[in-house]
Amino acid sequence: MPADAMPTADSDLTVFILDDDDAIRDSLEVLLECAGFRVESFSTPLGFLESGAPSRPGCLLVDVRMPQMSGLDVQERLTRGGHSMPVVVMTGHGDVPLAVRAMKAGAVDFVEKPFEEEALLIAVRSALALARAADSRTADAAPPAAVSEQPASPPAAPPEILDRLAVLTPRELDVLRWLVAGKSNKVIAFELSISPRTVEIHRARVMEKMRADSLPTLVRMAIAAGVVPGGG
Repeated sequence: MPADAMPTADSDLTVFILDDDDAIRDSLEVLLECAGFRVESFSTPLGFLESGAPSRPGCLLVDVRMPQMSGLDVQERLTRGGHSMPVVVMTGHGDVPLAVRAMKAGAVDFVEKPFEEEALLIAVRSALALARAADSRTADAAPPAAVSEQPASPPAAPPEILDRLAVLTPRELDVLRWLVAGKSNKVIAFELSISPRTVEIHRARVMEKMRADSLPTLVRMAIAAGVVPGGG
């Protein structure tokens, strides 16, 4: 790919990959390097945290489930250490509740395995844009005050998201709340005392009304709008 076709890459920003799965790390490295990004990968949370990486400009692409320490734990350690590195969480099928927790704690996005390449690249570009903006502010700002250990509040929902949410029926909103909780259609059907087929219909209508092209997109919208997960 020619250099002029890769405007998203920043030579001084790094995408740090943290995943204990060798195959996934390798595939992510190839994808991101081919897209023009500088990439460094780590196989263990402590390897990443004890390196100089958290203090360098860039973003972190982290698996939510690892044996030594979860992606949520890594995110918390970064916050406690005063590092503002944007975090994109990688989840497996059924890990939506963990992704929701991560986003409420300040993660900028999450992507589901197996990855859709374009969705992953969009998430990385967004995270690096935040890193670039934060780096610029830091360069111009006075010395920071003491770092709070409280998780960052999610950004306010754009008005158009609230407008879309307002047109959902009560039942569609119920289904959305359980989707945000990471429940399957079968579980939602049980909780709402309706058939799985009816859940599928409501789910499709929710996706259409919210103009969401994927479950992660829908969850991001719901979190920003303050939707309370089902069972919460």
